[in-house]
Amino acid sequence: MNVRTLDPLNYREVVRRALEEDLGRGDVTTGATVTPEQRGHGILVAKEDLVLAGLDVAMEALRQRDPAIQRDLHRGDGDRCARGTEIADVWGSARGLLEGERTALNFLQRLSGIATLARRFVDASGGRIVILDTRKTTPMLRVLEKYAVAVGGAANHRMGLFDAVLIKDNHVRLAGGVKAAVALVRAKQPQMPIEIEAQ
Repeated sequence: MNVRTLDPLNYREVVRRALEEDLGRGDVTTGATVTPEQRGHGILVAKEDLVLAGLDVAMEALRQRDPAIQRDLHRGDGDRCARGTEIADVWGSARGLLEGERTALNFLQRLSGIATLARRFVDASGGRIVILDTRKTTPMLRVLEKYAVAVGGAANHRMGLFDAVLIKDNHVRLAGGVKAAVALVRAKQPQMPIEIEAQ
């Protein structure tokens, strides 16, 4: 299953928690220097060559600080952006933009970094092999990071322990061998394909 689209339900809560973590009791600097009436304009610019991923997540961080934010997206997830490319313009409450800026950029930078690296592997393979991801994701960001992998052109291997059988060395040892492990899995999960990790 490749995560090709992001449902807002997959990121609204994690964005809320990330903002809460950053803001704590409030942005003391912005609260002291920017009035509630002030309006602001921001431009998101690629600081290096990249494959864009996480734009909707970044916009969600800004929207949660200012529900009336306006945006003009010039690029979309999956686009290759050269250094200096203007990705989006945003307008709204200056306080909201400043309070959500770092969280928005953290998501955008992390997910674009993953998509960019995935694309490098895909390009290097020349289409001769399928590049797969793993479950070695940041806790609570799995769907977002797997989305970034897919946006970069690679494939998602499995979402978790629930959707595919992968017999690893520990399973083999505890089951008493490869043959025994396969037999046990077939008895409990006859409909699922079986993969075995090789050393």
